[in-house]
Amino acid sequence: MPAAAERPGRPAGQTGRALLPRVRKPADLDRLTSEQLVTLASEIRQHLVASVARTGGHLGPNLGVVELTIALHRTFRSPRDTIVFDTGHQAYVHKLLTGRQDFTDLRERGGLSGYPSRAESVHDVVENSHASTSLSWADGIARANHLQGHDERHVVAVIGDGAMTGGMAWEALDNIADSSDRHLVIVVNDNGRSYAPTIGGLAHHLDALRTNPGYERVLSGVKRTLLSQGAPGRAAFDALHGLKRGLKDVLVPSAFFEDLGIKYTGPVDGHDITAIEFALTRAREYAEPVIVHVITEKGRGYTPAEEHVPDRFHAVGQIHPETGLPVVAERFGWTSVFAEEIVSLARSDERIVGVTAAMQAPVGLQPLADAMPKRVIDVGIAEQHALTFSAGLAFAGMHPVVALYATFLNRAFDQVLMDVALHRAGVTIVLDRAGITGTDGASHNGMWDMALLAHVPGLRLAAPRDETTLRESLRLAVSIDDAPAVVRYPKGALPEPLTAVRRLSGGPDESGCGEEPVQKEALSPCAFDVVDVLLESLRPTGTARILLVGVGAMAPEAYEAGRILQQEDRAVTVVHPHWVIPAPAPLVAAAANADVVVVVEDGLVDGGIGSQLRDAVEGYRAAHTGAGGSPVFRRIGIPRQFIDTATRAQLMEDFGMRAADIAEAARIAADGVAGARTNQDLGTE
Repeated sequence: MPAAAERPGRPAGQTGRALLPRVRKPADLDRLTSEQLVTLASEIRQHLVASVARTGGHLGPNLGVVELTIALHRTFRSPRDTIVFDTGHQAYVHKLLTGRQDFTDLRERGGLSGYPSRAESVHDVVENSHASTSLSWADGIARANHLQGHDERHVVAVIGDGAMTGGMAWEALDNIADSSDRHLVIVVNDNGRSYAPTIGGLAHHLDALRTNPGYERVLSGVKRTLLSQGAPGRAAFDALHGLKRGLKDVLVPSAFFEDLGIKYTGPVDGHDITAIEFALTRAREYAEPVIVHVITEKGRGYTPAEEHVPDRFHAVGQIHPETGLPVVAERFGWTSVFAEEIVSLARSDERIVGVTAAMQAPVGLQPLADAMPKRVIDVGIAEQHALTFSAGLAFAGMHPVVALYATFLNRAFDQVLMDVALHRAGVTIVLDRAGITGTDGASHNGMWDMALLAHVPGLRLAAPRDETTLRESLRLAVSIDDAPAVVRYPKGALPEPLTAVRRLSGGPDESGCGEEPVQKEALSPCAFDVVDVLLESLRPTGTARILLVGVGAMAPEAYEAGRILQQEDRAVTVVHPHWVIPAPAPLVAAAANADVVVVVEDGLVDGGIGSQLRDAVEGYRAAHTGAGGSPVFRRIGIPRQFIDTATRAQLMEDFGMRAADIAEAARIAADGVAGARTNQDLGTE
């Protein structure tokens, strides 16, 4: 239970003796006593709970690193010494200690980012919200410091035990272990829940001894002397070395890092500032890379977080600070639909197995894990492994469903291409939080997937518009055994369902797909050519024919834009293709016969669905010389840029993705077509 002083609700500084407002830069920590540091930690926790309760954000991780961050800034001198936070969601305390204490607009436009940001402070180095990269950054910075003669500078990488499951972290460790000429400290923030740390005077003494440069010099001298004396000397050295390692293994549980060839110290109580400073100071004085293993408690000091079993309030929306309960109850969302449907599918098909990369609950696989524990596999923060592992599962007769945030699929594109698609593996990839996610910042917008995956031969991608189409897409995806299938959907609550007027029919192969129901028993040639007509307003011949294509979550906006144009007495048809990669045949035919085609997508415009449809129409017209004139294309979506933090609504306004913007783009294009026709008529006369 948190101490009374740590409970939220009392504004920091109301007595006039608050310490946090007096800390404007890391050096201000130096003048505080041990007792004051404990008080400061309590004030920081109050500030975090009160602030994040208003805005939402990563609460649990930051409550767990308060003392660790204080000790880091007392031991090292940022920005001369570089501190790199892996994943970055535990950097709120770092922001507070480096002069950024106004959290009023945290994770909002114009406010503080939820991650480190170079635009905010010289103390921030890496916007590191894709995990397991900090050690590579630190290795590169430390090596550059050494090459340039900056041997007075230190580099610190703070990485969680979860991020250590990522393969990239181990690649970096292998490289770091191969060099001994850098001032590099790796702080492993271990907030796992099943541990019994060996903490005490003897452990501290051994740690200090092992990282003492004088001890290492003596050990090297003894080694040289004994090894120079032939077989007896070698036997004596082996005995001493074995004794040293045996003591280390018994008294210091460092199995996590054994055989890396990097000095290790710990575990250290991550909520004892003095103990952490002692360990960090020894590590700083050592001339080779050192691992400092720190044990912390996620959600420390806030009872609702400490008692939250799933993730200790890893990330929260707006909450009541006294209770931790949501201010607004969460509506049934996209992820919940997937969670329900995957359990149903798994019950009817024993081949289906869920695969997640350390996000079992956030991506909706927790209900399946609860119902069928052996049917969900968590590979850790290792998206690359997840996809190749799934290719292996498919080869051996299973049907893996890999559930990821869309932004994290970027890390496994090569595996999708070369391991899954090349080998025609039946793997379903479910992408949560696709498109604009807004307040999570540039690294978390799931905007790249459709433009990237369009290059993968044989891959099919569905972009459902509502609950019904999501369930249909999932059922169809898991029935594919000879190619990858992707289903993407956005973050948040479900929209109101849109009823189809009819389905498009026809296409380049004259298959007639669309009018009849999709076959349920087996995959039909028409199964992926389903294109729903959501609105249709026919007008006399001579009116510019507008086709609005709403991709996935943008279907409601396209529909509303169609209604606006309908009221203006324009010829407009609004469609939603269930599957968008490759472009469905009926959609290609309809676009080829329209005057204006406006494609609205919650993804990258360059190379996105609009670009792919335009290319497909060009091919269609080349093969069908009587297909009519070339339509005017307008592509609406996310530009090729890194997006600053803002709400989804704000970003949609910025990029012209609202219904009114779509209608205006279509209107201008249609008027241009009409004007061109008038000029042609006048020229004929």
